[in-house]
Amino acid sequence: MKSDAVKKGVQQAPHRSLFNALGLTPEEMERPLVGIVSSYNEIVPGHMNLDKIVNAVKQGVAMAGGTPIVFPAIAVCDGIAMGHIGMKYSLVTRDLIADSTEAMAIAHQFDALVMVPNCDKNVPGLLMAAARINVPTVFVSGGPMMAGHVHGHKTSLSSMFEAVGSYSAGNISEEELEEFECKTCPTCGSCSGMYTANSMNCLTEALGMGLQGNGTIPAVYSERIRLAKHAGMKVMEMYEKNIRPRNIMTEKAILNALTVDMALGCSTNSMLHLPAIAHEIGMDFDITFANEISAKTPNLCHLAPAGPTYMEDLNEAGGVYAVMNELNKKGLLYTDCMTVTGKTVGENIKNCVNKNPEVIRPLENPYSETGGLAVLTGNLAPDGGVVKRSAVVPEMMVHEGPARVFECEEDACEAILSGKIVAGDVVVIRYEGPKGGPGMREMLNPTSEIAGMGLGSSVALITDGRFSGASRGASIGHVSPEAAVGGPIALVKEGDIIRINIPENKLDLLVSDEELAERRANWQPKEPKVTTGYLARYASMVTSGNRGAILEIPGKK
Repeated sequence: MKSDAVKKGVQQAPHRSLFNALGLTPEEMERPLVGIVSSYNEIVPGHMNLDKIVNAVKQGVAMAGGTPIVFPAIAVCDGIAMGHIGMKYSLVTRDLIADSTEAMAIAHQFDALVMVPNCDKNVPGLLMAAARINVPTVFVSGGPMMAGHVHGHKTSLSSMFEAVGSYSAGNISEEELEEFECKTCPTCGSCSGMYTANSMNCLTEALGMGLQGNGTIPAVYSERIRLAKHAGMKVMEMYEKNIRPRNIMTEKAILNALTVDMALGCSTNSMLHLPAIAHEIGMDFDITFANEISAKTPNLCHLAPAGPTYMEDLNEAGGVYAVMNELNKKGLLYTDCMTVTGKTVGENIKNCVNKNPEVIRPLENPYSETGGLAVLTGNLAPDGGVVKRSAVVPEMMVHEGPARVFECEEDACEAILSGKIVAGDVVVIRYEGPKGGPGMREMLNPTSEIAGMGLGSSVALITDGRFSGASRGASIGHVSPEAAVGGPIALVKEGDIIRINIPENKLDLLVSDEELAERRANWQPKEPKVTTGYLARYASMVTSGNRGAILEIPGKK
């Protein structure tokens, strides 16, 4: 046992005395020590129920012969952090979570781990940690929120943000806005659409690191408690068989996850997190090859914000495994990949049928023949930008318009809400990238305001920042290189014409090469927005969005 390093022998008598102080019995110390990484807190709605999940996991581990020991991981609520300085601290927590979990797991020599995350950054952060630590590990999330109901229609967090824009445009009353406020988020859980948290929990199933239903069983269902108990039992089986994360999270598994991503229509943030997870297993993840997978992968789901269905509907339709089984009919998955079930992908999905073709479109009737995400390149984004193609209306798939340039999110929001943005415009928000932000803020406020103001089918938004999974429309993020390092987005001037062609994966600034070269020669970097604390250290180490905003030692490749 790995934990023998802190339990066995005369030299470990001091260690055992500390275990005694914890109340552990000799019998418990004879068993494998299983770390339960709990993201429970009382500020994130997706995490307020994790104490119950953690207790269920502990029961499962103990029933299967392990000794469960809980330690924490932090988590930020992106919705509460949205639209102010707090959003600079969202993406950056992914690496704090990975680093602190690595430190705790190795310092205490756990034999196995069960990760209990739920929201945007702690799911990928813990997947990164799992790859590093590489002891038997199972994931079990807290589950998605149920949809809200307003005026007889299901709603989600994006509905709430768009209601603010509708109120500003005079389309709804203050009383109606308050009704949205009270009814949009009715339960605990990760927000009810295919936003980043639910995207990553679903992709954890596709990667093979979570049990069936991990991404879709609603947080309030008792089935979620049973799933947690099974996760605790399953990690002991993995320990006995010595199945480790790097046996599961292989290059083929990453490609499976990207394929499922395209079918589900996941958040653009998955194109930050999958490269970061791939980096931990030594895989060079070039985001442009996502277009190769997208070209052959049909988009089968239009969950909110792309459509009128929600995570609870996907669960009832058969969940992630049903989507995977549909894709496998076309031979799009590597079915020989190992999973935490102890079985292969092919064995897991074999009998998982699509129970609702309105929620999971069959292969012969997809929403589109190509996947939900696209990577655009061109002279405005030489290293790529990412768009959630499945959430773009048909009339904005090809668009050309004048640039309206803003140096930060707040200035753009003020212009949108004051009516200064008109049909045809291309809003450019720059110096919001990983280094320039720093922290690469999500832009849910401006995208929601554009939609709420009735401009969703006529205005595009381009940024070196990123978008919430709740964003919809022609919203192109992760534009790389970012403005802070002199990327072309830093050279755009007010009124320049920008051409977007999503079917051809192109994003271009219609300015001559000579003019761009002159602008580049005159460009001067801006002073850093933050010079102290964690954000300053992060900015000094973080790479561009197209590489997953991973951290590297400066000067080292």
